[in-house]
Amino acid sequence: MSKINSLFNSELKTINFGAESFNNELLSQHVDSVQVEWRPPAGGNKELLAALAKLDSEEIDQANQKAISLFMEAAPFLVDYQQAKDVIPGMTANTILHAGPPITWERMCGPMQGAVIGALILEGLAADQQQAEALAASGEIKFAPCHEHNAVGPMAGVISSSMVVQVFKNKTHGNYAYCPVPEGMGGKVMRYGAFGPEVIERLKWMRSEFREVMHLALSQSEGIDTKSLQFQALHMGDEGHNRNKAGTSMFLRALFPLLLKTGLPHERLQPVVDFINDNDGYFLSISMPSSKVCLDVAHGVEKSTMVTALARNGVDFGIRVSGLKDAWFTGPAQMVKALYFPGYGDDDANPDMGDSAITETAGIGGFALSGAPAIVQLVGGSAADGIEISKKMYEITLFENMNFSQPVLDFRGSPTGIDIRKVVETGILPIITTGSVHKKAGKGQIGAGITNPPIDCFEKALLRLAEVI
Repeated sequence: MSKINSLFNSELKTINFGAESFNNELLSQHVDSVQVEWRPPAGGNKELLAALAKLDSEEIDQANQKAISLFMEAAPFLVDYQQAKDVIPGMTANTILHAGPPITWERMCGPMQGAVIGALILEGLAADQQQAEALAASGEIKFAPCHEHNAVGPMAGVISSSMVVQVFKNKTHGNYAYCPVPEGMGGKVMRYGAFGPEVIERLKWMRSEFREVMHLALSQSEGIDTKSLQFQALHMGDEGHNRNKAGTSMFLRALFPLLLKTGLPHERLQPVVDFINDNDGYFLSISMPSSKVCLDVAHGVEKSTMVTALARNGVDFGIRVSGLKDAWFTGPAQMVKALYFPGYGDDDANPDMGDSAITETAGIGGFALSGAPAIVQLVGGSAADGIEISKKMYEITLFENMNFSQPVLDFRGSPTGIDIRKVVETGILPIITTGSVHKKAGKGQIGAGITNPPIDCFEKALLRLAEVI
């Protein structure tokens, strides 16, 4: 009997590649069959395949190892609270920083335009909404991404000259990063586009009394080690982006002794403590710049394919890649796959926005969902879904970061260092945990969920790098 006849006279066990209908038909006939999820690399696109082949080299691997080493060596500390004009490079009275890649006033979404209006009123450059809109459209205001000024901002991410920012120092390499102080969790906050009198008065208190107390407290120490706080929070149910209850608690624990050392009276300390304690999400404003100050030293490594920023402005999604310096690669901002608060739905939501995906860029947030089942449940998933999402992110990253180990995965290091080559080759997109914000200015958060960048960003970056090396 020939081997081929012998094969067909034996019990068949099949492995099916491609159309799943073939696999289903075999199963319906009680034939053992395994479906393999397979797609051609880069979707079979010849131009992308050529770029991938060109970037598959020891030289690229060495560049990535250098970027990884710089990132891992970084030691982020919160060292001060100051007004933006006194610390942020390039900040002027007419400068407004915003989240995401570059965008003009005319293209900004509703929440970002509302935040700009509030900032212009806060700075005394406009008396009301009408004056602020005219000034914003006049060309006299310089708009720029936070990322281009060593800063990050949540949601609209707007920073103006007198606003209070938290100052972070990387004690290994000496670089700094900045982030505005979060105003609270409610809808009537500037990052969601609100600019009413109560918003302006709160921001004035923050830049004066709150800033003065926090500045004095931080001056009692060499700063607060925020990488260690991130590590502890991840082991307590946070993922460092959407859920920050543990991180906020750990931050308060580190802050209390410093506040007491100031010798300030109770009536000055209590409002500051209450302000932070009443905001479960406060730690996001710690986690974001802590990630930023570490990633910035990995940026600009020649020929590296490591992503150093994921950012959204509510219209465009942009990425920056280490080996491509300050170029932005953009695609359309995506909608959030959200579980909405009662009364809201897809028609109310704005496309995703904010610089907060710097946490995913650093290997936490959506990349650390295995240890944050409360977040997965919030978007209608299960604890098992969170584990599978974290596992999937290993396929598009360069290394496992033991600074952010994941207990549920037997303390495996968090998947870190998004590689544009792996994203394009596999078609697997980074998972971002995020809030869904109302498309009208000042309405606030209307839900929470997950989203992805568009593949366009990674394909454009890949082709550019292959072109310039």
